[in-house]
Amino acid sequence: MNTSPVMTEANDTSGYPKVSFGRSADGFPVARVADTAFAMLPGRNGRHYLGLGGKIARPLAEWKRSDFHGHSGELADEAAFHACVIENAEHQRERQALGRCEIFTRVHTPWGMSQRTTVYAEGVECHSTAGHGGFKLSAERNRKVHPLLRSKDGFYEEDSAWAIVAITFPHLFTGFERRCAERSVKDWWPDAWEMIFVTTLEPGESHVKDRRAFEAAHADDWIVISALRSDHHSGMIEVIATRGGKREHNAGERHFLVRSSEYEPGHFGFVIDVDRHRSYDGPSSFVVWQGRDS
Repeated sequence: MNTSPVMTEANDTSGYPKVSFGRSADGFPVARVADTAFAMLPGRNGRHYLGLGGKIARPLAEWKRSDFHGHSGELADEAAFHACVIENAEHQRERQALGRCEIFTRVHTPWGMSQRTTVYAEGVECHSTAGHGGFKLSAERNRKVHPLLRSKDGFYEEDSAWAIVAITFPHLFTGFERRCAERSVKDWWPDAWEMIFVTTLEPGESHVKDRRAFEAAHADDWIVISALRSDHHSGMIEVIATRGGKREHNAGERHFLVRSSEYEPGHFGFVIDVDRHRSYDGPSSFVVWQGRDS
């Protein structure tokens, strides 16, 4: 593993927020950015991922794995962890400089009554509700959104559509937010992105385009739609597959056995090699499928 120097109270960024790097009580890399805690946590098969925690009052050397929760993406090495922490510090500093303010309003949104509102600028508000949230643009602001991406009611939910607001008004967002927004629009609205920016997204640049390509290339192949470890054959995964991975009720299904060491579903599904993967019609581990013609 490539490693970066272990630092304490490092001055990687100037001013707010303060950034600190160190090692936890268990020896894994940790960092603090203002009141946010980060850790490079070990995962399966020698991999590592970014763990997040809230405000931890104890010194970094006393932090434990139980202080962290969630999975915020895979990390290639310690240098990547260091870069993620510095990126977050820059994001927090830029966000503070943007001067966003929070107000309490009672606005009806598609996700329920607003409980808290963050004002980015006049006519650009982000509403939080009990279960979800998103942006509300004024009529004037909404007219500035490209027609291919514009929502008629001016609401843009927080999971992905927020990115449309960010690429329309980039000066209201941090560099980190702009990069995330660009990736999101490329992923989910590739046709609009290509038309607006007069470009062609290459393989790997858009989730939707990559899925389309995968589905076109494997339309006639058997693709796994369900899998579990076989109770009847050690070291094997029993899978159910359909042509093109279709999930319609009348889609023809077949069972196959795949070695556990080989089974890696990938982003869009595992493709069966009928010349290598054994078709299976014996005792099934899919209890709910017992008695059905496979």
